[in-house]
Amino acid sequence: MSRYPFPVPYGWFQVAWSSELAVGEARAAYHFGQHLVLWRDDEGAPHVQDAFCPHLGAHIGHGGTVHGCEIRCPFHGWMFDADGCNTDIPYADRVNRKGRLRTYPTIERNGLVMTWYHPGQVAPLWDVPEFAEFTGNDDQVITRRFTIAAAWQELAENGVDSAHFRYVHHTADVPVLEVYEPNGPLATMRSAQKFVTPQGVVEGRIDVDTFGPGLTFTHFSGFVDLYLLGCNTPIDAENCELQFTFVVGDLGDEATNSSVGKAFAAEISQQVEEDRMIWEHKAHIVRPALATTDGPFTKFRKWAAQFYVDDPADAAPPSETGVYPPPVWFDRMDDAPAKATVSARLDDEY
Repeated sequence: MSRYPFPVPYGWFQVAWSSELAVGEARAAYHFGQHLVLWRDDEGAPHVQDAFCPHLGAHIGHGGTVHGCEIRCPFHGWMFDADGCNTDIPYADRVNRKGRLRTYPTIERNGLVMTWYHPGQVAPLWDVPEFAEFTGNDDQVITRRFTIAAAWQELAENGVDSAHFRYVHHTADVPVLEVYEPNGPLATMRSAQKFVTPQGVVEGRIDVDTFGPGLTFTHFSGFVDLYLLGCNTPIDAENCELQFTFVVGDLGDEATNSSVGKAFAAEISQQVEEDRMIWEHKAHIVRPALATTDGPFTKFRKWAAQFYVDDPADAAPPSETGVYPPPVWFDRMDDAPAKATVSARLDDEY
């Protein structure tokens, strides 16, 4: 049985930070269950295409070279343009018009290279906004990347799960979710949160705007303005990359900005590691038994469902129980005290 009852979603997804892809560079990537080549042409525009040359299958991300606004396959020198068309075969007098690379719509915004993925190759259905906080602040940006053995939806569901903050992250108070409002591919969440600071407990806010499954803009406020771009990019239907870009509102001093930013990034990163244990080992329950005071899980899941294309080839076989358990990773079994005690007793006996 498959790990989840849903396939890879469609939407805009981060495939790199702008600073990771130099002019003239080509690199291999793997997202959406697809082998890809990322490259930046000599005019500075980023491109994402299927990696395998239609000629004899070489991976263009491994040894491919950029020439102007085209990319060359390392195997036989075939050239392809930004639309994926074959433009030159160096040992032939004409090109192969059927030999094309699938090309993914790609933009560069907020310091991110983002690609539109849709299994049916449907054109983008919404745009990615620009956030002033992430424009022209390259020297203040802090980034973090995590590879998580879980689907994007399991991670995103934490946003409406206020109660887990108390038990997973050991916060003194549970955030008060004031608004959760889906609107097409967008979703708005507004919540109040008490933050513990060196000056004591401060009333604050966590306001979140989500743009499809791949981009979330979060504004933490109260004692200081903190901004976070969270990008969740599927590796495949069962794994994803979680990428964070942090910026601190100007506190009037560069050193203070830096120290607060690093502390902010460390705190959020610690929460990811605390969540990882849950995400990677939990089952997906199709019809969860919810408490009356749980968050708007049903509303969130209805919103998330719109990003899946109903394709029997991609869909997971149904679970009779509605429970989709994770695989058993024997190398990740917890060394519980009871296990240690048994090992000690066996050592004594033998």
